[in-house]
Parts: sequence; structure tokens; C-alpha cells
Amino acid sequence: MAGKIFVDIVSPNGSVFQGEATGIRAPGTEGSFEVLYNHAPMLAAFDIGPIYVTVTDGSKIVFATSGGFLEVLDNRVTVLAETAEPASGIDVERAKESEKKALAALQAASPEERTKAEVALERARNRARVALSSVGSKRSS
Repeated sequence: MAGKIFVDIVSPNGSVFQGEATGIRAPGTEGSFEVLYNHAPMLAAFDIGPIYVTVTDGSKIVFATSGGFLEVLDNRVTVLAETAEPASGIDVERAKESEKKALAALQAASPEERTKAEVALERARNRARVALSSVGSKRSS
């Protein structure tokens, strides 16, 4: 039996998830990484992308995130996210519409606005991907 870790995901809007898990995978700035039971203490930055929490029954909960920091200490993982939204809470059609708007904004952006528009598009695409990945799944939250 795999050991358990306690995962706490928070954003500026408050607590997003708290509970026991067997692992968590995050989109690190240098590539994705996974934290399992008895992981060494660590502080890592993560980027726009999905966070996967494997809960104790083996199912996965997926969150769309736009970056932040993750700390591992004594089998406790604390995620401080700029944004974190469970896949089950994302409206697929709204996410697709946001992606279209962000793409249009990028195409109309001046050179000075381009980087900000690219980040907005990546966030919108991430939300859409995470929302679509949860459609039809047994457990998404």
C-alpha cells in the first residue's frame, strides 16, 4: 500500500482542495514533476498547466492552474497557486469562447502587448484542455 500525503491547494480566492492523496503532479517551470510519499523537502515554482492529485481511491482530480509555488515538507504538500480551478468547475463552452477571444486579442496586440496576450492565450487554452479532459470522466472533483 502506498503511503499518503496531505495536499493543500490554495489561491488568492481561498482553499481549493484539502485532503489525503497518494501523489500530486505539477507543471514545473523546467518540466512536470510528481511528489509521492516520503518525498524530500522541496520548494518549486510551477507554470501554467494542469495539476493532477491522485486521491487515496486511485482516482485523479485535475485542476487548471496559472502558476505559483509548491512546497513539500514532512509528507505535506502546500500549493500556492495564482489560480487553481477544478476541472469539474470549468464550463467547456465558456472556456472555448475565452480561448477564441484570447486568440483574437493576441492577433490584434501591439508588440508591447504581445507577451501579456500570449500568456492570456496559454491560460485560456489550459482551462479549455483541462475542462475537455474531464468531460465524460467518472471523477473530476
